[in-house]
Amino acid sequence: MSPPPSTSFFSVAIVLLGMMLPQSKAQLNATFYANTCPNVSSIVSNVVQQAFQSDSRIGASLIRLHFHDCFVNGCDASILLDNSSSILSEKLAAPNVNSIRGFGVVDNIKTAVENSCPGVVSCADILALAAESSVSQSGGPSWSVLLGRRDSLTANQAGANTSIPSPFEGLNNITTKFSAVGLNTNDLVALSGAHTFGRAQCRTFSNRLYNFSNTGNPDPTLNTTYLTTLQQICPQNGSGTALANLDPTTSDTFDNNYFTNLQNNQGLLQSDQELFSTPGAATITIVNNFSSNQTAFFQSFVQSMINMGNISPLTGSSGEIRSDCKKVNGS
Repeated sequence: MSPPPSTSFFSVAIVLLGMMLPQSKAQLNATFYANTCPNVSSIVSNVVQQAFQSDSRIGASLIRLHFHDCFVNGCDASILLDNSSSILSEKLAAPNVNSIRGFGVVDNIKTAVENSCPGVVSCADILALAAESSVSQSGGPSWSVLLGRRDSLTANQAGANTSIPSPFEGLNNITTKFSAVGLNTNDLVALSGAHTFGRAQCRTFSNRLYNFSNTGNPDPTLNTTYLTTLQQICPQNGSGTALANLDPTTSDTFDNNYFTNLQNNQGLLQSDQELFSTPGAATITIVNNFSSNQTAFFQSFVQSMINMGNISPLTGSSGEIRSDCKKVNGS
């Protein structure tokens, strides 16, 4: 006996819906290299651990590489490609030039992984694994990274110039940039919490210290004691490349102090402080929650990192597995 028409229609509708959903997300999984490179996580972790010995900033730098990669054409390691006759490198885009770092460590990871499992693990997956390792080795949460991304054959410098959130932007603009890649307000606040470690150059926040928005005065949302400290690090006509800690309290530890800093008007970047100081913003409640509950922050951060890692990956037979993260195979 054939099923009633409504049932068969429903079955077909479910199948069609399944076909319409982005397949790429479904193809990423935590056991992607279980047979082909079972030790990949520990290989990455060991190289990151070594890098930390000589560079306390490296964890923050590696997570930022993953973030700046995923926001431009998805998590495809396009950010790692050098300039060539056919490629305008994302490394030279405004948000990255003289700022993004950690490429040498990525190369060291790639070499170690290639020695163990040649031609198997993508540079895009290495960035995702290195980000997790950086967080977990700094006191933050650990999680099972979803894997199976492949590497792009091209870069998008113009996209890097327009798609990556800027420290000078208002909350509405930043929210729009997150929304454009499928991330919501909770993702925005949770991922901003990565500024619980790492450094920023004076040029990324000195606009707040002396003449904010052409008022002739500092940013009124900046704690005055903190302002004095920052003015000493970044004198008015000093070096724009001098460094300040993004988290003045526990500068190299991954914790929820970033959110308490925002409540105390001690966010370093304009884009940080606006999460708490924008009147009526939906972000304020989330900041308060994360400040009072580190477990809630860690859980949200893990989910948001997974969400970000799912942005438009190349899977299946798309792209390639680069043998050198800096260049397309055969170039």
